[in-house]
Amino acid sequence: MNESIRAGKTAVKDEIVGSIKKAQSTSVIEYRGLTVKEFESLRRDLRKAGADMKVFKNTFVAKASEELGFGDVDKVLEGPNALVFSNKDSVSGPKTLLKFAKTNQKLVIKGGIVDGKVVSAADLKTIATLPTKEGLLSMLLSCLNAPVSKFARAVQAVADAQSAQN
Repeated sequence: MNESIRAGKTAVKDEIVGSIKKAQSTSVIEYRGLTVKEFESLRRDLRKAGADMKVFKNTFVAKASEELGFGDVDKVLEGPNALVFSNKDSVSGPKTLLKFAKTNQKLVIKGGIVDGKVVSAADLKTIATLPTKEGLLSMLLSCLNAPVSKFARAVQAVADAQSAQN
């Protein structure tokens, strides 16, 4: 095999390995039947959510996932697939995919890798229903803030009652 071809193939595999390592989650989707307009719309929505979508040959993805120890990903690599790398958080990419799949039945979520573990399509859809990191932080802060604000309202009510009597 020509050395330049081998080097090109190694570069593609290394790109996939690097993208999977960098991403919070990686989703495998089948896009068969999507029009170019729909595919570009999905790509645009994913970019807004902090995720990237790329199409690679299944053999490159299989070799990269095997190198990383995710050999089970091979089971879902049939047909035209794309990889979605969620760089912002583990939830944003799958959430965008699930939202798009509800309006377009041609998009099939096949599975992926989340936090270093291979997950099924059902698990990925469950993860997509979780709130984002920002949402979880706001929930936590509101829980922490609730007792303080209740105490402040109680003190204010006592002060108002005192001023009403005088």
